[in-house]
Amino acid sequence: MNVNLPKRAKINVKAVIIYAISIITCVIAIIIAGLSIYYGTDELDRLVAIGGSSLTKTEEEYQLLEANFEDIFQNQLEEYTTDINIKKIDEERAIVYTYYTKDEDKENSYDINLNIPYINIDNEIIAAYNEEIKQTYEEKAENTLQSENGNIIYTLQYEATIENDILSLIIRSNLKEGSSAQRLIIQTFNYDLRNNKEISLEELIQLKQLNVNDVQNRIDEEIRIEHQRVEDLKRLGYPIFERNPEDDMYKIENSQDFFVKDGNIYIIYAYGNENITSEMDLVIV
Repeated sequence: MNVNLPKRAKINVKAVIIYAISIITCVIAIIIAGLSIYYGTDELDRLVAIGGSSLTKTEEEYQLLEANFEDIFQNQLEEYTTDINIKKIDEERAIVYTYYTKDEDKENSYDINLNIPYINIDNEIIAAYNEEIKQTYEEKAENTLQSENGNIIYTLQYEATIENDILSLIIRSNLKEGSSAQRLIIQTFNYDLRNNKEISLEELIQLKQLNVNDVQNRIDEEIRIEHQRVEDLKRLGYPIFERNPEDDMYKIENSQDFFVKDGNIYIIYAYGNENITSEMDLVIV
């Protein structure tokens, strides 16, 4: 006897997939809504932009690096390893050394403490760096020493590193003239020793295998936070240097001052470079 069993109904795979995607989407939406209520929208944006990126440090680690920023200036080239044969100008000297030192105080006229670096590499790009350093800092020092009753306070420190065959030099100077506000000036030089060329921030980010968009998001968020802090202080009557978070100066391709140390990139916006202020913003990735 033949028994005819009912045919098994065909599963609509497309419908199942759509149904599953719908469920997952709803779950994600509920989670985001819950996090928004718990953290607040701004904090959630920060967590998404920074925490879920190629930047692996915690906020506490970044804050510790920022707090210790001033301690990195030791007027020296840190110990390094490289297999590149670097052509020095003076074989008896380090690749970066202090060539101009001045520590002098003249009452009512000046108080200076300077350690100006020299990059001991024989090529045209480095020669241009050294000439810029000399014209910017040594000439200012000599003019200060000739001044009378100027009440000038002028200090300068530097630090240099070589990591992954990138020479990185940062110079920090503080200048106060008479009754004017103190001015903080920071200048950096970054040179690819292997390829004999200046290296940009974007190239360095890629060399460190970081995502450019992640780094830009961190810069934007840090500047937005500082802008809000300044706005709050202004409402309390404090005269603070104002930032414009929409300024193109914060774009990676326009960020000129950065320094490499212990695998970290310090991106610096020193407003005293162009204005009479000691305000600066520091973003570390």
